[in-house]
Amino acid sequence: MISERVQQGALQMGIALPPEAAERFALYHALLVEGNARMNLTTVLEPEEAVDRHFLDSLAPVALGLLPQGARAVDVGTGAGFPGIPLLIARPDLRLTLVDSLNKRLEFLRDVLNRLGLSAEIVHMRAEDFSHQAAHREQYDVAMARALAALSPLMEYLPCVRREGVAICWKGPGVEEEAAAARRALFLLGGKAREPLPYAIPHRDDWKHNLFLVDKVRPTPKIYPRKAGTPTRNPL
Repeated sequence: MISERVQQGALQMGIALPPEAAERFALYHALLVEGNARMNLTTVLEPEEAVDRHFLDSLAPVALGLLPQGARAVDVGTGAGFPGIPLLIARPDLRLTLVDSLNKRLEFLRDVLNRLGLSAEIVHMRAEDFSHQAAHREQYDVAMARALAALSPLMEYLPCVRREGVAICWKGPGVEEEAAAARRALFLLGGKAREPLPYAIPHRDDWKHNLFLVDKVRPTPKIYPRKAGTPTRNPL
């Protein structure tokens, strides 16, 4: 059920998954169900809904050709592993880093990666602190965030993108209003927004999903990001 739906859905999105990917998605779903009994990972576990909302939605950058071969990518605030784990299943060439502030979720993801036979760096850290680390600041080709925050504070979480790299944010139908509110943050952090990219999930015509892309055109001033929690409480 899981493997068939994700394989067929990916094909409808123009994505040719690796031979072992469908089985990995099925195992990932089983591990989510198992892990959710111990901790709060997701409220969406029904198979069809989980495939569409968690897996196929996470694969939108692959469908839109946004991830260069071998890109160094970071999933900021990964939570239960979305979008990072689905992207790694579809594109094992990615050099992926998963960042989250809750260690028990990262322990779950460490087990998931081991069970799936995949590899990624795991970092237990607040997003604001992560981007101040020399090993991560402006080091990534692609930074991604899904269901994490409004665009204005979100921009302050993502100065880990290198110059000429891109930040990819998953957004719904209110993306234009969020983008307008984030203009100052974009300017201060060295970003330049593209037009939102709408995309479709098979069998979900009522979903209005977009990817909001920000090109890194200037280095981020060293004062950003501000202290943990400040971007959300006091957006730029």
